[in-house]
Amino acid sequence: MKVSHLPVDPGPAAWNCLLPQAAEAQVLEGAQTADWLVIGGGFAGLAALRRLSQLHPHDKIILLEAKRIAEGPAGRNSGFMIDLPHDLASEDYSGGLAADLRQIRNNRAAIAFAKDMADEFDLPREAFNLCGKFNAAATAKGHKHNQDYAAHLSKMDEPWEIYNPAQMAELTGSQYYQSGLFTPGAVMLQPAMYIRGIAGALASEYREIHENSPVIDLDHNDDWTAQTPSGQVTAPRVILAVNGHVNSFGFFKRQLMHVFTYASMTRALTSEEVKALGGQANWAATPADPLGTTVRRVSGTGGDRIIIRNRASFDPSMEVSQARMRSVVRTHDASFTARFPMLKAVAMQYRWGGRLCLSRNTVSAFGEVAPGLFSACCQNGLGTAKGTLHGMLAANLASGHRSDILTDVLTQDAPSKLPPEPFAWLGANALMKWGEWTAGAEL
Repeated sequence: MKVSHLPVDPGPAAWNCLLPQAAEAQVLEGAQTADWLVIGGGFAGLAALRRLSQLHPHDKIILLEAKRIAEGPAGRNSGFMIDLPHDLASEDYSGGLAADLRQIRNNRAAIAFAKDMADEFDLPREAFNLCGKFNAAATAKGHKHNQDYAAHLSKMDEPWEIYNPAQMAELTGSQYYQSGLFTPGAVMLQPAMYIRGIAGALASEYREIHENSPVIDLDHNDDWTAQTPSGQVTAPRVILAVNGHVNSFGFFKRQLMHVFTYASMTRALTSEEVKALGGQANWAATPADPLGTTVRRVSGTGGDRIIIRNRASFDPSMEVSQARMRSVVRTHDASFTARFPMLKAVAMQYRWGGRLCLSRNTVSAFGEVAPGLFSACCQNGLGTAKGTLHGMLAANLASGHRSDILTDVLTQDAPSKLPPEPFAWLGANALMKWGEWTAGAEL
C-alpha cells in the first residue's frame, strides 16, 4: 500500500524548542530485518516499544518516526494526562456512569504504565508531575458545569474540591475565574521532555529508533516490508501508532475525523512581570466548557511562561492554512489579555497547531487490521493517556497477552461512518463554531 499523505504540522513544536537541541537523527539507511516494527514515535508508538521490550527482551524491534521525536503531535499537546472522563463531545466531559468507570480504570492503567517508565528512566518532575489539574469556570454556566461534574464524580467515589473566586485568583494571579474544580489524579507533562526522555532511554542494542524516516510504502508478502526514502524494514509483525494517519495507510476510511487544535506560548516572563502577575508558578486548567480555553503556567526549563489553547477545526486534508492560523492568533491574544491584563506587554513567542483524531462514537481505531498488522490509533483527543494505553495494548494483542482492559477495548464498536463530503466538513466545523460561540467568556 502506498502511503497517501505524510504528516504536516503548522508552526513550531514549542515545548521542544525550550529544550537543548537533540542529537543528530539516526535516519534509516539500507535494508534491515526485525522481529517487530513500530511505525510512529509518539505516546502510542513509544508505549508499544516499551511493552514489546518487556515481553520480548531479546527480540529486535525497530521504530520508525516520520519527523523528529517530539516534533509531531506528541510534542504539540498541552501536556494533560487525564485520569477522569474527558469526553470532548459532551457539555461537561462526562458520559454514562458505567462507561466513565471503565474509562477511569483504563486511563489509570495507562498513567501507571507511564509512571513506571518515568520512575525507571529517572525523568525529572518537570517532565512527569502527578499534581492534578483544575476545570476553570469563567461564567455562571461554567460554574454550573463544574458543580454537575463534581456531583457525577461523587457518584463514582472520586475526590474533588471546588475553589472559590478568591482561591482561583490566589492560584492563577487572575481575577477572571468564578470557580475551579480540582481533581488530584491528572499528570502534567512537559510533553517534549517526557517523549524525548522515554525515547532516549528505550533505544538500545535490541531497540532501534530511526527519525526522519517516514514510511512511504507498506507491503505484505510472507512478512511486512516498510519502505522509507532511504531504507526498508522487513518484519513479521507491525504496530501502526500513527493516530489519524492510519487513514493514509488505507484503513478506517471515512470513519475518522481529523481535527486541529491551536496553542500559543508567551516569551519568558521577566521577574517584574512575574511579580505583577502573582499566583503560583505552576498550574494547569482545562475549561469548564470543553470548547473554552485551556491555560497553563509553567516555570522551569525555558523560564516562566503561560500557554493558551483554544479553537478547533475539522480538516480532512490533515493540513491547515495560514489564514486559519491568523484567525486563531486573534482569538488567542484576546483570551490571554482578558485573563491577564497586567501582562498586556507580553508577546507570544510560539504559535502552533496539533492534530487530533476523533470518531463520531468516541471509540478507538484499534485491533488487528490485517494479518500481523495492528492498529493503535484514534485517541479521541486524549493522546497522552489513550495513546499510551493503546500502544501497550497493541503490543499485548500482537503478543497474545490478554487482559480485561484489552478485552474491553476489543469489544468496542467500530468507529462510525462519517457523512459524505462536503456535509461532514460543513457539519463538524459548524458544530465547533457554535460550541465556541456558546462557550462565551469560557473562550
